Amino acid sequence: MYEPIDPSFFEAPVLELARNLVGKHIVHERSDGLLVVRIVETEAYHGPEDRAAHSFGNRRTKRTEIMFGEAGSVYTYQMHTHVLMNVVGAKVGIPHAVLLRAGEPVEGLVHMQENRGNHIKKMTDLTNGPGKLSKALGVTMDYYGHHWAQKPLYISEGFPQNEVEAGPRVGIGNSGEAVHYPWRFYEKDNPFVSKYRK
Repeated sequence: MYEPIDPSFFEAPVLELARNLVGKHIVHERSDGLLVVRIVETEAYHGPEDRAAHSFGNRRTKRTEIMFGEAGSVYTYQMHTHVLMNVVGAKVGIPHAVLLRAGEPVEGLVHMQENRGNHIKKMTDLTNGPGKLSKALGVTMDYYGHHWAQKPLYISEGFPQNEVEAGPRVGIGNSGEAVHYPWRFYEKDNPFVSKYRK
């Protein structure tokens, strides 16, 4: 039923890619079952000229190296105790990426609940933030450098988008004028969008 999307999908300007990812599926095929969410919120990071991007000023480190690689590469990084998932966009040498901020569970809800912990009572709290999303899907730093068009972790076609809205990104208060860029895209009125959607 689910198949990896064509790799050419990722070879797009990062703002276009971030918007087009809304409505697609993230699929994680594991030995204990299939975990699938529908992407409902993303954030675009526009590389060297974006003060909020890890690659601002063409900053090239061990962590950001994959951002300079092939479009569709998986850029995972750790923030506190959370792993965050990103999709590398644009072309080789241009370090643009899209943060996957939130998703709506489609399959594997029992496994997602186990991954997140039984203390999570509201279904919307399972996947309504970037760290929550990765944990629910069982995605670790081991996927750094993987490609989103290859199994077992991949992006596939999803359901048609409802209306997509745009607004400022979250948690980038020290990034000057970039704090105001409307580069967060989310599905209007979807309850799984993070609490920062307003």
